[in-house]
Amino acid sequence: MPHMLLIVEPLGQRAERGHVAGEAVYQRMLDFSAELQAAGLLLSVNSLSTAAKRLSKRDGGTQVWDGPFAEAKEMVGGYFLLDTEDAAVARAWAERCPAAEWATVEIRGVGPCYT
Repeated sequence: MPHMLLIVEPLGQRAERGHVAGEAVYQRMLDFSAELQAAGLLLSVNSLSTAAKRLSKRDGGTQVWDGPFAEAKEMVGGYFLLDTEDAAVARAWAERCPAAEWATVEIRGVGPCYT
């Protein structure tokens, strides 16, 4: 199964960092993406916005909440989807990910939810 590196970052960190520092961080992430691409491992990559909605359907009704969410202290800020079934390979790349310096890199296998 492929592996996903989820970038879990503190809420508000992007605003605190500022535009110039944010561009520098983003360039480091682009460079990391290029390394993954060159290694033939990158299936998909994206940064996620801070704006969010949550949706839940229960008892025949739908509820939608607008973010940010008061109870949340972190957000998923982006991901790298890697073409590797080897968890050790995914972990090695997670250790190289620049975001590990300011966020948490969560490694997850991608596959059927019934396994």
